[in-house]
Amino acid sequence: MKDRGGGKGVKQTTVNDRYTQWKSLVPVLYDWLANHNLLWPSLSCRWGPLLEQATYKNRQRLYLSEQTDGSVPNTLVIANCEIVKPRVAAAEHIAQFNEEARSPFVRKFKTIIHPGEVNRIRELPQNSKIVATHTDSPDVLIWDVEAQPNRHATLGAAESSPDLILTGHQENAEFALDMCQSEPFVLSGGKDKSVVLWSIHDHISTLATDSGAGSNDGKSPKAGGIDDKPSTESPKVQARGIFQGHQDTVEDVQFCPSSAQEFCSVGDDSCLILWDARTGSSPVVKVEKAHNADLHCVDWNPIDENFILTGSADNTVRLFDRRNLTSNGVGSPVHIFTNHNAAVLCVQWSPDKASIFGSSAEDGVLNIWDQNKIGERSGPASKFAPGLLFRHSGHRDKVVDFHWNKHDPWTIVSVSDDGESTGGGGTLQIWRMIDLIYRPQEEVIDELEKFKSHILTCSTP
Repeated sequence: MKDRGGGKGVKQTTVNDRYTQWKSLVPVLYDWLANHNLLWPSLSCRWGPLLEQATYKNRQRLYLSEQTDGSVPNTLVIANCEIVKPRVAAAEHIAQFNEEARSPFVRKFKTIIHPGEVNRIRELPQNSKIVATHTDSPDVLIWDVEAQPNRHATLGAAESSPDLILTGHQENAEFALDMCQSEPFVLSGGKDKSVVLWSIHDHISTLATDSGAGSNDGKSPKAGGIDDKPSTESPKVQARGIFQGHQDTVEDVQFCPSSAQEFCSVGDDSCLILWDARTGSSPVVKVEKAHNADLHCVDWNPIDENFILTGSADNTVRLFDRRNLTSNGVGSPVHIFTNHNAAVLCVQWSPDKASIFGSSAEDGVLNIWDQNKIGERSGPASKFAPGLLFRHSGHRDKVVDFHWNKHDPWTIVSVSDDGESTGGGGTLQIWRMIDLIYRPQEEVIDELEKFKSHILTCSTP
């Protein structure tokens, strides 16, 4: 895969019909939704630290990018978002938005002029004010976003200087990027067919590991974490390990949630590879033909570490159990999820529900799945793909990235590159499906019965 924002979009008439139907159902299907028009598309979106908790809403950082046409610089954007809490927003209000307008819930806080376009953003779990970015180069760039000065992105403006540059790739590393849950480790993959591992500790003298440290009310004090340095040249960190085993570009990488030494990768060679840095630089397990085409994305279940998700250009999402990855020498998935009509670009497990995950694709759809419902084939839902819980159809072109919010686990941010469908730009949506969709059936029935009783009581003369 050459370009996450490229390729032909789905037929516009079909997209418009689907979108119109979706918007009419927003008051029924969603507890809350914010739609934010982007002048320039963002290829990545990530939640940052929680800033403030109030009675009816929270305020939180959001990391985005601006992929421009060269008339102004490419940027890394730090935004402040107001997130309405569950069961607060009025149904009649959440569907009243203009697709061409910016949302009052999303406000740009800081702009960093990025050296090249931002293909991928990842935050450091121990301190989410530290982020890593990928661009069209062999390097990984590390930013202390609170300490970086706010810049005005005008043509000819000097690029911001990253706080660290991680070196080790021999060719461009554009998409595959992850940061470890337990240690300040960074993992990357690239066109050189390599997976590369670094430790930020190899340069950092002090790193604020308290997730609450430095949280503020939206003002921007210089938050310690990465050493001060002259803005003219960024310090470089060399790799701790370079791992060879893929035969083509590495498209995504993922740490094991409980280990800084174990990780996995997928690539254009249709392989899923598991690695362990303690045993050397060769694969521990190599799954040939994990899909029938290039693999674009991978995610490791943070609650049940036996399960790994992969997404591919063959339009499917596959679930693998690392205790039984292959059969007769090729990939043997536990289940193949089929509902997308185009290449899958992103897969991600829910941060607090072991069986729930999402997948987004070039067909403009973000699906939410529940693997526990794979066997439920009876009733009205039987016409849908097994395990499909919800289809978010609010985007009109390829959904290039999304991110579950760990502070509000059913709230999701998603971005689409709308260049082919709307003449340019992108769409950012922050949304939460109505809880009647995912709550236990018994609870839902009890609540509906109470609601029914209330209606009958009110209507009795």
